[in-house]
Amino acid sequence: MSAKSKQPTIIIAEAGVNHNGSMEMALKLIDAAADAGADWVKFQTFRADALVTAEAKTAAYQKRTTGGDTQFEMLKKLELSADDFRTLAAHAKSRKIGFLSTPFDLESAALLEEIGMTAVKIPSGELTNLPFIRALSRIDLPFVLSTGMATLGEVEAALQTLEDGGLSPERVTILHCTTEYPAPAEEINLKAMNALGAAFPECPVGYSDHSEGHDITVAAVALGATMIEKHFTLDRSLPGPDHKASLEPDELAAMVKAIRRVEAALGDGRKRPTVSEVPNRLVARKSIVAARAIEAGEALSDENLAVKRPGDGIPPSRWDEMLGKAAARAYRAGEKIEI
Repeated sequence: MSAKSKQPTIIIAEAGVNHNGSMEMALKLIDAAADAGADWVKFQTFRADALVTAEAKTAAYQKRTTGGDTQFEMLKKLELSADDFRTLAAHAKSRKIGFLSTPFDLESAALLEEIGMTAVKIPSGELTNLPFIRALSRIDLPFVLSTGMATLGEVEAALQTLEDGGLSPERVTILHCTTEYPAPAEEINLKAMNALGAAFPECPVGYSDHSEGHDITVAAVALGATMIEKHFTLDRSLPGPDHKASLEPDELAAMVKAIRRVEAALGDGRKRPTVSEVPNRLVARKSIVAARAIEAGEALSDENLAVKRPGDGIPPSRWDEMLGKAAARAYRAGEKIEI
């Protein structure tokens, strides 16, 4: 992965299910994402009865944050209707922010295709669901593939399934991800982005972050991430599975600002003086001057020469070249030597 000629990072504000089943809250999440300067806002589209069995247990972090024992019980409260998603897509369009939602079944994918999503997002949990991925591959949109919990071989199988379905690799952005909420810093392994980039050189590589704060997302951009996905919420103290691992609106805005600042700092990779540096060369660099009074014709030497600021004379890089030359004229101590 390289920072040279890097295009602006696509920043996805992941609302997910942080609307808690409330359309009022979902609309406010779109507004918060747009106000923060994110490129896309993302939700999750599912039907609980198509996603989990009645007995499926919650993950440890979900049980801590919801108190529920089954995923069905938790997810049923977080469903939004087809008409709700139509309203959300229209509102995102009015706020000039890309609309995205993760489908967890084919019916949900068809709805999202109908209402106009920006890309198809395949979540980490569906990475090994190759029949589902095969069915999605017919959709003529860019794809985003999260790789939490995955081995390189599993990522390869998912990408091959998309390619077999007619999708070219350059249209698939692979997101490195650690599926834990919040993800421990020591398990994030940002350098795995390099492994993904080396293994799948035609695919853009980004990072989906579940850590606390936003410093790791900024580091990912510095390492070359082309896309960042980050959960956000209106209020981290709200009940629900993902709020506690999410940024609040002002923090989301700070993350966007920090990412854009780092992008500007990355530059094009060429080493050369910048526009603002050029005038400072005269101030910070030095010139060859007379260390003491020098008579005309006197041989220049280590004893009668010195190096001092400013840098508007002969640079000290030419010191050896000057030694032994006859002084063209008499110099006072401190005068710049002339050729």
